[in-house]
Amino acid sequence: MPMLALAANFVFSQEEKTEAKVEIIEDVIPKKITDSVKITTPSRIKVDGIAAVIGDYVLLESDIDKELINLQTQGVNTKEISRCQLLGKLMEDKLYAHHAIQDSLPISDTEINDRVDQVIQYFVQQLGSMDKVLDYYNKTNEVDFRKEVFDTQKSSKLASDMREKIIGELEVTPEEVRQFFNKIPVNERPNIGAEMEIAQILIEPKISETETQRIVNQLNTFKKEIQEGSSFASKAILYSQDPGSRSNGGLYSLDRKQPRMVKEFRDAAFRLQEGEISDPFKSDFGWHIVTVDKIRGQQRDVRHILLIPNVSNQALLDAKKKIDSVRTLIVKGEISFAQAAKRFSDQKETRNNGGQLFNPVNQDTHFELTKMDPLLYNQVRDLKDNQITYPLIDEDDRGKKRYKILQVTDRYEEHIADFKQDYIKIKELALREKQLKAIKKWITEKITDTYVKVNGDSRNCNFENNWLK
Repeated sequence: MPMLALAANFVFSQEEKTEAKVEIIEDVIPKKITDSVKITTPSRIKVDGIAAVIGDYVLLESDIDKELINLQTQGVNTKEISRCQLLGKLMEDKLYAHHAIQDSLPISDTEINDRVDQVIQYFVQQLGSMDKVLDYYNKTNEVDFRKEVFDTQKSSKLASDMREKIIGELEVTPEEVRQFFNKIPVNERPNIGAEMEIAQILIEPKISETETQRIVNQLNTFKKEIQEGSSFASKAILYSQDPGSRSNGGLYSLDRKQPRMVKEFRDAAFRLQEGEISDPFKSDFGWHIVTVDKIRGQQRDVRHILLIPNVSNQALLDAKKKIDSVRTLIVKGEISFAQAAKRFSDQKETRNNGGQLFNPVNQDTHFELTKMDPLLYNQVRDLKDNQITYPLIDEDDRGKKRYKILQVTDRYEEHIADFKQDYIKIKELALREKQLKAIKKWITEKITDTYVKVNGDSRNCNFENNWLK
């Protein structure tokens, strides 16, 4: 994401503080708000700078400007988006966050600090130093800057968690999907672009026993040194190959009720007591050791060190030879592509399904040509029926190299949505409609029992929701 797009998400209230000119009006800001909002002059605030108050949150006029910049930097055409619409969206976000606090939704300060570290690290990489970041945002010190980034990230996380609580468990039955589809007039049914289904066989280079033992020995050495008094966090900063946690000493926050991280990592982390260090264990990411810093009921703060084995040039060449021989078997008709995928592919997610790839957007097997990943599209666009690509080098998001071959297993011309053929897409639309209805109902109910005040010219807005109750 462009830097400004990230920056525009931050609500830096300090920039909005001005010398007071008007007395606080209790009708505009309830006492609970004035007690919690930092004001340059203890008893005064510039009233015309406040667009709205939602529960414990104050929205400033400048927040609307920042949201507009955020959308523009993401390439959104904002010509048809009014300030009233932007303010309505911001008020929804604050309503979510306010009730997330009221409902005591669990949120880990450790996780928020992780996000703050990642965002600030990104800024430093872009601008060159922390001093330049502070100068860019007109901040006097890093502590205040981190505090404001923390507050904004926490509000954003609360809002997303509240929204997820509202819609997270909603499902649609096949009958609901059918009813949704049937109520769409025939001449208004969506147009589905040309699509294809793609299968893949993937061969990963084998890590030698010597390299594996080197990694395990190194992790065992780290464990011994930490048990003798070295800092786990320092080791992680110096040696871990996990870019997501290395700068923060390998720290992650886990929750039994909200699984994150791969199974092997979770299993190891939840077996340990505070202060214990695991033996080295393997996951799809590499080899780890993990320790538990703190246990808080169903949550725990853990640190880990990840080491990724090196892949030799010979191992990569051997993988290419193997996939070449698999391709030859298929081309000669000695085995089908699906059979070869099940027998030879190293991709666990697809091999038992004949190598069939799933669209990451909706988990459908159909890929719409105009929305496909450009690299994947270029690899298959010229394939004829039953044709197979020559071995292609592939690199995952962790930089691991492997070889693959691809085949287009089916094609679909552009067409009007069909219930049977496009069931997954129609189900997605039906679920989205159900979610929107649930959110609308929730917002309507919560506005009624939440302190909401819209100020100034914003009261002339024709909001979608009843903010002017």
